[in-house]
Amino acid sequence: MQITIRDQITTCATGILGRRRACMTRKMEWAAHSKHIHGIPRKIIFLAVGACAKIVATLLNSTSVHNAETLVHLVQSRPPGVPLITVSNHMSTVDDPVMWGFRGFPSTNANLARWVLAAEDICFRNTIHSYFFRLDWTGKCIPITRGAGIYQEHMNEALDRLSDGAWLHTFPEGKVSQEVAPIRRLKWGTASLIVRAPVTPIVLPIVHRGFEEVMPENYLFGRRPPFPLCNRKIKIVIGDPLEFDLPKLKHAAMTLSRGLRFSPTGWPSSSEGLDEAAQRCLYLAISDKIQFSMERLRRFGETL
Repeated sequence: MQITIRDQITTCATGILGRRRACMTRKMEWAAHSKHIHGIPRKIIFLAVGACAKIVATLLNSTSVHNAETLVHLVQSRPPGVPLITVSNHMSTVDDPVMWGFRGFPSTNANLARWVLAAEDICFRNTIHSYFFRLDWTGKCIPITRGAGIYQEHMNEALDRLSDGAWLHTFPEGKVSQEVAPIRRLKWGTASLIVRAPVTPIVLPIVHRGFEEVMPENYLFGRRPPFPLCNRKIKIVIGDPLEFDLPKLKHAAMTLSRGLRFSPTGWPSSSEGLDEAAQRCLYLAISDKIQFSMERLRRFGETL
């Protein structure tokens, strides 16, 4: 196949744009540090967005939460140095931070705020967006390039936060879906973080419903409304922590991967010597367990 000069120019331009965007988001990592300008920007954004989340969740709409005490306990009182990963379905662009605005949740404590994986092409399109989303509740976001794989650069930043014993929230379905349907097959990024974290995180599944009515994708001329809608019912169902016996899962993955045929993508071997085939089996097993738990919560939520 012959490559034209135009193709070469297009490829070069795309690569330059991607490097510039990655560089911008890397540089913006300092904005997420609590010492940035003595933490004043974080506090301002934290209070403003946290207050808006409370208003939308408790005043403008009706929010019910099942098993809220489990989430509150793990956010406030889990063992020191043990990270927390919460996973949920993704119904709208306001799921986070509004889902943390329910009554009784410590949304005014910036030190307890979650980190969250956020799509780079949506939240980090320019310098202003990058700075804003790097700050607190609407910030403390870690940019993820969709389609760039689980070993992209910013996944290491997520691992750094888990190494600090922080709370990280992910949407493992990978994109917004407003269909009332079973939980879709999960992406493997969350599973890889569970495996690669220095201390195995506590994993807490969450399923919600109603945000698709608060912020519908097709509302006015096929677009989202400018502000969240009112008088909707939001239902949040919080499960119980999931346990993963990683040594056992790794052994099973190595056994299942023998003779597995696939097109390798050049993943690095793990510190335990797991090749790409074994890692694929391992991440699939962990993702399937999380998906099963989320689907069970979804069905339970329909009975409430």
